[in-house]
Amino acid sequence: MCLAVPVRVMELLPDEMAKVSLDGVTKTVSVALVDDVVVGDYVILHVGFALSKIDPMEAERTLALIREIAESAS
Repeated sequence: MCLAVPVRVMELLPDEMAKVSLDGVTKTVSVALVDDVVVGDYVILHVGFALSKIDPMEAERTLALIREIAESAS
């Protein structure tokens, strides 16, 4: 199964890379596939690549659902 999750862009780096965050966990990822990424954008992340931008409200709803599922599985 493949999973892509919304993450927030915290910093733009050289060579079409960015630092992103999900619940305090940061990771350096490629943003080469997405145009006009700016700090504060939410992007869909899959295996180290941002695939597209996502509306901030939709990103928060999706993250809330993921947290709810994780809590119910505990």
